[in-house]
Amino acid sequence: MDGKIIDSSKDSEPICFLQGRGEIIPGLERQIYGMTLGENQAITVAAEEGYGEYDEDDLVEVSRDEFPESIALEVGVQLKLKDQDGHPLNARVSEIEDEIVILDFNHVLAGKELHFDVTVVELRPASQEELNHGHSH
Repeated sequence: MDGKIIDSSKDSEPICFLQGRGEIIPGLERQIYGMTLGENQAITVAAEEGYGEYDEDDLVEVSRDEFPESIALEVGVQLKLKDQDGHPLNARVSEIEDEIVILDFNHVLAGKELHFDVTVVELRPASQEELNHGHSH
């Protein structure tokens, strides 16, 4: 992933967000604040203001027996899981050993410095509907 473009809105609709609502990563939102219409800026976001530092404690060993045979276990496979309260969790298969599977619950971009090329194409007050729903259209 280092040095690669992982997402772009260049050939699609611009990314819309409500300033101050935490819809985008904190470091990007902080640096966009105060930009003016038409302004372009190269923005670098350190890991701690992006998806956080990589945390070895987010690696979890799970018995291979706990996975249904229908799940093709391969390193790098993304899994959508739920915690005991039913909240969604994302994990990647990090390692596969004879009797255990190591799941990585870190965000795939954890520990990475992120680089953005941002151009402000529209600035406007949020509509009442957006404020009521807590996010932009």
